[in-house]
Amino acid sequence: MQDAAVFWDKISEKYAKTPISNEEAYLYTLNKTRGYLTSNDHILEVGCGTGSTALLLAENVRQITASDLSGKMIEIGRSKARAEGISNVEFLQEDVLDNSFNPEPYDAVLAHNVLHLIEDTPAAIITISRRLKPGGYFISKTVCKFGAGTPLKWRLMKIILPVMQFFGKAPYVNFMEAENWENLIREGGFEIIESGNYPKGHMSRYIVARKL
Repeated sequence: MQDAAVFWDKISEKYAKTPISNEEAYLYTLNKTRGYLTSNDHILEVGCGTGSTALLLAENVRQITASDLSGKMIEIGRSKARAEGISNVEFLQEDVLDNSFNPEPYDAVLAHNVLHLIEDTPAAIITISRRLKPGGYFISKTVCKFGAGTPLKWRLMKIILPVMQFFGKAPYVNFMEAENWENLIREGGFEIIESGNYPKGHMSRYIVARKL
């Protein structure tokens, strides 16, 4: 399988033009996230992609540091911020597993649709914890293992995924049960405040956790 940064760099322009697959669910969880943020917060988003979520949340917080391992994604995010006149979002090329940084006391860390793409998830959660203030929020939305009632297109995708990965057409993906995700987060030093699938039956698990 090719390097993750190379893969996401390669598809960055296509990714930026791809519409959100379920805009209603996206906006619902976006608004739930807003409810945990304040105008004084400095937050970190890991796996920010081209910055769409960070730019939408910018008006709700003091500062956002938006990070992604793909330099091409970060370039697009910076261009979008300039075009929209948003000055309180800083874009950084950074791997969530990188421990070389000086820990920042962020008020919240967001990880939307990225945890299932990381091979060493426990290490990522520990790193995220290090970057949070005590009592700070870790808010994630993660694609989970397919269950009963999963649409046919998703079941077919899981079958062909290894072939696509072999030819460099798909990234690493770790499909875990929602319960297992929550256990990993608890083991990383967090208390689960809220969790659920929005909309009900959707394959993405939305979790809000507080650092102990």
